[in-house]
Amino acid sequence: MIIATAGHVDHGKTLLVKALTGVDTDRLPEEKSRGLTIDLGFAYRDLGDGAITGFIDVPGHERFIRTMVAGVSGIDMVLFIIAADDGPMPQTAEHLAILDLLGVSSGVVALTKIDRVSEVRVAEVEAQCHALLAPTALRGSAVIPVSALTGAGVEALRSALLEHARGVAPRDQSGNFRLAIDRSFLLKGAGRVVTGTVFSGRVQLNESVFHVPGGGELRVRGIHAQNREAAAAAPGERCALNLSGAGLRDAELHRGDWIVGPDAAFSSRRLDAEIRVLASEDRMLANRTPVHVHIGAADVTGRVVTLDGRAVPVGESAPAQLLLDREIHCVRGDSIVLRDQSARRTIGGGVVIDPLPDIRGRRRAERLAYLESMRAPEIGAALQSALASQPRGVDLVRFARSWNLTSDELDQLLAQQAPVVVDLDGRASGFAPARWQEMLSWLPPALQACHEDAPDRAGANLADMARKLPERVAPALLSMLADELIASAQIERAGAALRLPGHSARRSAADEALWRRVEKLLDVSDLKVPVVHDLAEPLRMNVKLLDAFLQRSVQRGDVVRISDKRYYLPAAVERMQAMVLEVARGRPDGVFSVADFRDHSGMGRNAVVEVLEYFDRLGLTRREGQVRKLLRMAH
Repeated sequence: MIIATAGHVDHGKTLLVKALTGVDTDRLPEEKSRGLTIDLGFAYRDLGDGAITGFIDVPGHERFIRTMVAGVSGIDMVLFIIAADDGPMPQTAEHLAILDLLGVSSGVVALTKIDRVSEVRVAEVEAQCHALLAPTALRGSAVIPVSALTGAGVEALRSALLEHARGVAPRDQSGNFRLAIDRSFLLKGAGRVVTGTVFSGRVQLNESVFHVPGGGELRVRGIHAQNREAAAAAPGERCALNLSGAGLRDAELHRGDWIVGPDAAFSSRRLDAEIRVLASEDRMLANRTPVHVHIGAADVTGRVVTLDGRAVPVGESAPAQLLLDREIHCVRGDSIVLRDQSARRTIGGGVVIDPLPDIRGRRRAERLAYLESMRAPEIGAALQSALASQPRGVDLVRFARSWNLTSDELDQLLAQQAPVVVDLDGRASGFAPARWQEMLSWLPPALQACHEDAPDRAGANLADMARKLPERVAPALLSMLADELIASAQIERAGAALRLPGHSARRSAADEALWRRVEKLLDVSDLKVPVVHDLAEPLRMNVKLLDAFLQRSVQRGDVVRISDKRYYLPAAVERMQAMVLEVARGRPDGVFSVADFRDHSGMGRNAVVEVLEYFDRLGLTRREGQVRKLLRMAH
């Protein structure tokens, strides 16, 4: 378990941690000389349950709020400290607001320096503490009067912390490993070491991890979890990783960066979030306000762009997109703290809804529906809602990254939800089964409309069909839909075109008469068919008009276009395919030359070259230098 201190400067946080653990967390010379915590300090102690509890001591001074936020992100509970002599002070309120924005709901209040005041004053400040906590998630927390100097109340405080520790639910270890770096340094004899809080997942020795944003692949050489050497690290632990690998050369590792598992190696310069403005603010949060954005241990500047373009009222919430000045890593559910442009006060915060939003169209209805789906508290419901609201499909890789799913967890989710999954442009896309069936149902009527528009054609191509659909369908997706209907015999191929079963092209009387003449010229037993120019002469036709007729005949499936100037009957093409197989089978490794096929077929060299190039395009053969190789059996 991890406990962080919080509270106003000089209220005794560091001294109290020392009384509880025996460790002075002020480690820097400047901290010693000034008596002021500047950076994060760490201590570890068994509170009495046999488990090691990690303490993070954060600065209380207003100039170090950035460091404070880095320290309290990802903790299990807070040790909130208020001095009995001062009572609640400005940083008391700001630290409490930050904890509330981060969703910290478990904690104990230590009322320090009771040796300096009367019992009446202690009671008065204790009442102030309860009133201060009442509107926050820490309402009802125990208030324990203590003195780190005399030791009064320290054991009672330790017992209260231990009691709270027993009530903290064990962290879920699902998801990708994610560690928010708060320190990075070189250790003599070991190399690069980073420390931080484990937000999710597990990591083991010698596993591959990634530095984000901008870094490369690394290997975990050593692990210290809760200040002890360990074989693995898990959520709820302070962790130190000794890292190695070529990725260390790619970028410096800084506070605010992350060490993550392979499936979480992504970052973005924009994210969608639900933003809340603190009730203590004196004005609304205007659209496009410049802010400091804190997520994990990171502090990034950017702007808040509200999705409706209006300002967010004080004390209220609204969906917004954060446009950041540099890349940041986060996942759905990560907490956000917003500070003003000068980083002098906390103005609000919220939670990440979608860490990988579309670059354009943030206000499109389809995009807003997806965002609403991402608000669902449970991932199965979120995917089901997304599938129902996204007629063009859900990018499953992006969805899994947003929810911090490992590859195995995504596979399990898909097995439970059973969407139709297809590969679009190299990415897995999911469709609701009902939506998939709806799109399938569009194709036969679209094909029928194509047949009615062009009864003289053997079929229609995908582009023709696309124009008849009730909605736009991406070409790759339309091809997949057509393949499924072909497999179920609802439509069929006619050469390069598609047609409904039973459809046959109807020629005009003039085309029918011309076809009878052309067919005789192409139906030659020696396969030495005339080229288009030579066909035109006995037909006494203009070459362009003849070529247009032959193109129509290709659409009908009556002829096959081998090249710009040469056409064959389908039966002749089948004969030539059979010859290719015969030649290839008679050669080592199925490799043969142009001359081999010419000698076997008896055709002229120019025709042979054009035919073999046609078979190359079909994928039957492949040219390798001066020879061809058979790739597959002809169908």
